[in-house]
Amino acid sequence: MYFYGSGQRRGHVLLIAGDAVVRRRTVQLAPSANLAALAMVPASVLLGGELPTDTVCLDGARDPNTVLTRLRSAAATPGPLLVYLSGRLTADRRGRLYLALAGTTRSAVRYTALPWEWLGGELRGRPAGVTTVLVDLVADGDAWPVLRECGGLPVSAGTEVYGVVCPPGFAAGDGAVSGYTRHWIEQLRRGPARPADVQLHALAAGAAGLPPGALVLPTAHELSMRPAPPTPDPYRPSGQRWPANGNGPDSTPNAGAIPAPVVGSLLGGVSGGDPRPHIHALATAGRHREAAALARAWEEHVQHTYGSSSVEAVEWAEIRADLARMAGDFPLATGLWIGACRARLAGQGVADPEVHAAAAGALYCWTQLKDRASVVESGPELVAVLRALPALDPRFLRLTQARLDASRAPSLPRAVRT
Repeated sequence: MYFYGSGQRRGHVLLIAGDAVVRRRTVQLAPSANLAALAMVPASVLLGGELPTDTVCLDGARDPNTVLTRLRSAAATPGPLLVYLSGRLTADRRGRLYLALAGTTRSAVRYTALPWEWLGGELRGRPAGVTTVLVDLVADGDAWPVLRECGGLPVSAGTEVYGVVCPPGFAAGDGAVSGYTRHWIEQLRRGPARPADVQLHALAAGAAGLPPGALVLPTAHELSMRPAPPTPDPYRPSGQRWPANGNGPDSTPNAGAIPAPVVGSLLGGVSGGDPRPHIHALATAGRHREAAALARAWEEHVQHTYGSSSVEAVEWAEIRADLARMAGDFPLATGLWIGACRARLAGQGVADPEVHAAAAGALYCWTQLKDRASVVESGPELVAVLRALPALDPRFLRLTQARLDASRAPSLPRAVRT
């Protein structure tokens, strides 16, 4: 029986380390190292509040009933709860998932590992919005097919789940703190204001260097099942996006008289859950890789939620394009702007101002390319886009074609002085 409203309101942090992941005598995921690192972070920071908080670290447990007892105590806390699990995900012959504990063997999974369904069963009775489960796991060869078939890692309807599950055979931490957990901790320590869990997750997942095919939670289906938040939806940035007049604090003058594209500050628009001000702050501080990783993570969430060709997804592609421009990566910026322009052209028509703004963005970044190979690689696509816009100044198409032709021409040998 749970007593959520009785007594002093307290928070609870439960950190659980399962079995280490070892392949060819090399430790690929060290749950104990992850727990030790998280234990150094104040509980108030982990939970994002100032309530008195109990912290329990469970490392090296061999009896699943011992873990169940700790889960049951944690689930009975009257305040917010964070449950962190790290280790090896396995499965029995019936396809049931388990968190392998110390000493778990393949032949005795049902008796030596923690059934994953126990976690959801203990958390199911808690009120919605006060429980977070954070996972950093590696699936073994028995669990990975099950995970792929079910398409996620369910816990309970009222619980927010964030984390990653790497496929078998890939290192998640090389025996040290794994990339996802390490970046989660680093982001918690960076600023005076704690980001929301979804922003922490996006930053950590984007910077962790996950292997191909890794399962990132929440999945697209789980995102689609979530109720709309009371604050403005961070996946749908309404109102201002990137100023289209080039007058923002980061705009760059164009000596070629080609209008600057959609450039400037992310500061306009909604606040609260909107990640764009944080991304802009990272970029203007010179932390371009972090800004790009966060923007890419949000773009992926938007694609899963609204579709890869949605207006929301195109807006995030444009944000990534201008972040690449700010970082000086003009080949990437050019490609992203061309893709955004094509997407807008297909959905909005040749006369839409946003289509022209995206074309101007692609053209500007293309003019900044220095090497001939990059000019030739993206030039034909840019020419095709400009030809599809009859209302655009025809000089842009002529100048673009002329530069592309000159770049394609073979270089003349230098004269040899005698």
